[in-house]
Amino acid sequence: MTNEDIRFKEVRLIGSDGGQQGVVSSAKAREMAAEQGLDLVAVAPQARPPVCRIMDVGKYKYEQAKKEKEAKKKQHVISVKEVKLRPKIDEHDFQTKLRNVIRFLKKQDKVKVTIMFRGREVTHPQIGQRLCERVAEEVADIGTVEKKAKLEGRNMIMVLAPKNS
Repeated sequence: MTNEDIRFKEVRLIGSDGGQQGVVSSAKAREMAAEQGLDLVAVAPQARPPVCRIMDVGKYKYEQAKKEKEAKKKQHVISVKEVKLRPKIDEHDFQTKLRNVIRFLKKQDKVKVTIMFRGREVTHPQIGQRLCERVAEEVADIGTVEKKAKLEGRNMIMVLAPKNS
């Protein structure tokens, strides 16, 4: 709320320099703001008495938008990356997939490790279980198992999360 929108009988006023001006009538506060060529802004309307501040609304909104934009820049969106393996994966292929898992975890992304079974391979889930355990052991220093390996249909799924989150 600004200027004419403020309909309180009395307000606790904070000056443009940030100093307390005390409790004054809202009409007097609007008048003081107008004298300085600034706006009267309700910063805590739920307080008793409501707290108002003399400031430039345009500048205030600009500063708030700037702060929000800066906060948005610093925040990291965690996405889930998926790495698919087969139970009969060759050693070199396993190392390549493992490097991808490590790279994703270092970027602070979660990793979904999927072991895809075809045909009768699904009758030997222990092979997939061992593969999941091997991946978990290899990345133990940078990642932790968030969701243990579980057979879902023809796929075994395990989720890894970066350690420092």
